[in-house]
Amino acid sequence: MSEIFKAANFTLKMSGMTGRGVIMPAVYLQGGKMSFFSRRRIHKAVEAGDVVDVSEQDGVRSLHLGSRTVQSAMRIAAPNDLELAYTRSMMAFLLFHPAPVRFLMIGLGGGSLAKYVYHRMPAARIAAVELNSQVVAAARSYFHLPADDDRLEVVIGEGGEYVAGHPDSADVLMVDGFDGAALAETLITQRFYDDCAAALGERGVLAVNLWGSDKNLDVYVQRIETSFDGLVLRLPSEKHGNVAVFGFKRSPCNPRWDDLRARAKVLEQAYGLEFLKFIEGLRSLNAHTEKRLLI
Repeated sequence: MSEIFKAANFTLKMSGMTGRGVIMPAVYLQGGKMSFFSRRRIHKAVEAGDVVDVSEQDGVRSLHLGSRTVQSAMRIAAPNDLELAYTRSMMAFLLFHPAPVRFLMIGLGGGSLAKYVYHRMPAARIAAVELNSQVVAAARSYFHLPADDDRLEVVIGEGGEYVAGHPDSADVLMVDGFDGAALAETLITQRFYDDCAAALGERGVLAVNLWGSDKNLDVYVQRIETSFDGLVLRLPSEKHGNVAVFGFKRSPCNPRWDDLRARAKVLEQAYGLEFLKFIEGLRSLNAHTEKRLLI
């Protein structure tokens, strides 16, 4: 949903629950298989009927879960940068919580967010939970995901169960819970979002990737609002329909736009992301006055 690419030659099957969600265009059927244009497949793994594909085009390597959806993308010349716009949008929490240490990520994909935080935030400690072991293997073999160490732990498991079992374990909880075609049902319930709030520390922030075109988007946002006492912001992705939703354990106290812009300039220098554009996106979807963002 965040970026549009062209892909080639892989079979359409259902896949295990993981993350991301970027829809691919222009497909045709050939010999009973779903084919995509102009993309070279470099890896395919099948386990228990789940398909994990890795492809390349124009210097960008992409992860697919048996469908035309790009789950993760990595520019080969810059493997630790955030290639997809929606992943960059999810980092907008830094405008409100600039120095988190404990990260919990639900849905690994190619490991874009885990790598970015690992390399850009040396004090960070990251736990990433992924249901599909073949996704983890692909992330390590093809997307430069580091091996586990004292700063990074990748857990094979169901994200909702993990969150429920780890209260007060994170400063930032990032949820990117899609399979090859839709949101993972276990990661959109009221109980799950309640557990997310419980998993965060006193100043914690939830960052969730959702599809802006989903007919149930408002339902999911209302559930997050219920879990976070209405302290919720939406941020549209720069491209093609993803929406980052942020839930706050503590109110950001109606920050002034001037203060946010000053923070954004500092953050842009530190992280190389478009924080000033994030501020304009926040202004477009959330309550505000001329001088303040209201939350």
